[in-house]
Parts: sequence; structure tokens; C-alpha cells
Amino acid sequence: MKQRETELMKVSLQRTLSIIKPDAVSKGIIGEILSRFEKKSMNIIALQMTSFTTEEARSFYEIHKDRPFYQNLVAFMTEGPIVALVLQGDHIVEKLRTLMGATNPKEAALGTIRRDLGESIERNVIHGSDSIENAQKEVSFFLNRKTSLQLLI
Repeated sequence: MKQRETELMKVSLQRTLSIIKPDAVSKGIIGEILSRFEKKSMNIIALQMTSFTTEEARSFYEIHKDRPFYQNLVAFMTEGPIVALVLQGDHIVEKLRTLMGATNPKEAALGTIRRDLGESIERNVIHGSDSIENAQKEVSFFLNRKTSLQLLI
């Protein structure tokens, strides 16, 4: 019975992508953000400090290409290093979204990453996949890059 329970637990695990954005890297708060993941029992299974090329940022954020902020977003995400990581756990997409808080730090709940550490809607220190489907696409994006993330488990 224990083996069956373990197999079922593995099936329920989700993976999601998070990006510690250039503003957080330049402020030196990578460890603060990672610590928050660990305190919420979010398993970090891949992590890499890297940079987006302009082409990669355009591709990654293509979903927003028709929005007025798209060009500024691409410019921001290419202005410095990022930390891309894959988190794994039960309901991890939902847990990460809750921990991050609303996109606009002024509207985010107290104690969330964006409320505590973000400056503005544009410079909100963290990205997280917004659905299981997008998480799969975003994780694949980073796993298939020329300088790809390597899963630790």
C-alpha cells in the first residue's frame, strides 16, 4: 500500500516556473525570495542565474505582444541578470501565485513578495506561471534553451 500511495503522491505534484527579475537581482534580494519559497515548503528543483536575450524575452512574453507594456517589459527583462527556477509541489502554481501577490505591489496582500519587495507594477521583482498549462510551456522554454536549466531531481 505504501508504494501505491507514493506513486499517487508523485502524480499529484506540479511544477511551475518562477523568475526573479532584474530589479530583485540588482537589489540583492535573491536570497530573501528563495528563503520565502523554502519557508512555504516549495521544492526548488532547478535554478540558474542567466540573462534573457531580446529575442528570448520577446518569445517568452509573446502572450503580451499586443499590450501597450510589451516593449517596456522586454526592455526591463533584458536589462540585467535574472534567476530562473523550477518549483515543485502540490498545487504549486496556486501556492506561488498566492505568495507572489497581485501584479501591482500596491494592491498585493500584506506579507506577499510583491507587496514587501516590489516597487511598481512594472518592477515587481518576480514572475510566476499563471496556470498549469503556462507552467508547462514556461518550464519547457527554460529547459530547452541553449544555456538551459538542469533539473536537479
